[in-house]
Amino acid sequence: MKARVTVHRDFRISSIDERLYSAFIEHMGRAIYSGIYEPDHPQADANGFRKDVLKFVQDLRIPAIRYPGGNFVSAYNWEDGIGPKDKRPVRLDLAWRSKETNQVGIDDFAIWAEQAGIEMMLAVNLGSRGLEEARNFLEYVNFPGGTQWSDLRRSNGRKDPYGVKMWCLGNEMDGPWQIGHKVATEYGRLANETAKAFKGFDPTIEAVVCGSSNDRMPTYPEWEREVLEECYENVDYISLHKYFGNKSKDTLNYFGKIEETGRYIQTIGGVIDYVKSKKRAKNDVHICFDEWNVWYHIREDDSRRIKEWDWPEAPPLLEENYNFEDALFVAGLLNEFIRRSDRVRIACIAQLVNVIAPIRAEKGGPAWRQTIYYPYQFASLYGRGDALNVAVDAPTYDCSVADDVCYLDVAGVHDKAAGTLTLFVLNRHLTETADLDVSLTGFGSPSLAEHLSMEGYGLNDTNGPDKPDNVVPGMGTGVGVEDGQLKGKLAPLSYHVLRLSVG
Repeated sequence: MKARVTVHRDFRISSIDERLYSAFIEHMGRAIYSGIYEPDHPQADANGFRKDVLKFVQDLRIPAIRYPGGNFVSAYNWEDGIGPKDKRPVRLDLAWRSKETNQVGIDDFAIWAEQAGIEMMLAVNLGSRGLEEARNFLEYVNFPGGTQWSDLRRSNGRKDPYGVKMWCLGNEMDGPWQIGHKVATEYGRLANETAKAFKGFDPTIEAVVCGSSNDRMPTYPEWEREVLEECYENVDYISLHKYFGNKSKDTLNYFGKIEETGRYIQTIGGVIDYVKSKKRAKNDVHICFDEWNVWYHIREDDSRRIKEWDWPEAPPLLEENYNFEDALFVAGLLNEFIRRSDRVRIACIAQLVNVIAPIRAEKGGPAWRQTIYYPYQFASLYGRGDALNVAVDAPTYDCSVADDVCYLDVAGVHDKAAGTLTLFVLNRHLTETADLDVSLTGFGSPSLAEHLSMEGYGLNDTNGPDKPDNVVPGMGTGVGVEDGQLKGKLAPLSYHVLRLSVG
């Protein structure tokens, strides 16, 4: 398969917001309890957090993390998670039909986030609660002292405010399953008033309003229009969510969902532009794609189990075992976010530990990195800088979700400060090697500094506690720079990170 690629230094899409590589963690299943927090574990630190999991998190260099939900937040009382642990109430979590012990709350999670080097993006409950409770939460978290809620934080052991700048105004409020579900205009008005209050407190706060839960919702994309018409001037982002799967066992159609996601982003971008023009607004609203991941392997089984169980504490839930095919898909989806980085400024993999996550951890046992960990890590480490408009000329295919899907998926990032050009390349052809020929224009005398690859695995190969390194990246071969052009061969069903020194 011949594949010609053209990369020009000046053909720039956007400067990438590093928060494109953010994460999400919810009080759900074992994401928190026996995920990041397990006081009785041999690897627990003085605060009860697992050091083995923390190390894997730190190695991802995650810029921001969305917390505490998710569906969980829409019936959550944040006050339950503060103060002495032995005084905190046990509550029923209506979202996931389980008990919440509240042993981890905002002050505890903030300790973990600081250890991990991650900025917090907090969600407020606009389902069962409203503006007043959200305002109190903001005061507790961000005001220095001398008021009821800020002094309570200080009495709980945290003198300095957390200075959280990103705030999510509820979660999936378009979904009938959501506690406190609202129609678009009702939610939009509440979100507008909440955003006004938050920006009255601090005009540098960034507010994220709820968009569609997915692009299959019957209200999509009308929901976005109606919500934004209520709150456009006071918000900074609109959130999108989308989960992916391959129940049909059609690999090429699965990979085609990357193109489908591009259409989703493009559509909402158009809605944003329409509302901005209609309102004659001066501010820009971007997309926060704050829930995305593969979720299908055990989804139906978990849905049945939730209905049957009797309010357990931190039950195993949504613990997907990701395979090599999923890693290739995640690599391609991250490429799409890079290409759409003019619109998508923040994106959060959902979730981070145990629950549909790149990191798994057994209670009392080991932690390991799933297959999808590696493309996520590579994008986070090397995908910072300017996204470039890469032209690809290669064979294409049609599938049920998209037509004219290119077998070769390429995203390019130019880091001027570091003097590097990174190409993230996915060959999604099932059987054919890509004969790669990349024209590099405007980069002086480039040289290949590093070639990382994931290739040669079966699509169903996974990692696990007994085989944590069964599917891992290695050093790639067969690619080099000749006469200023990057040339080589890329195996079918393979992913490559090609890092060039470009001066």
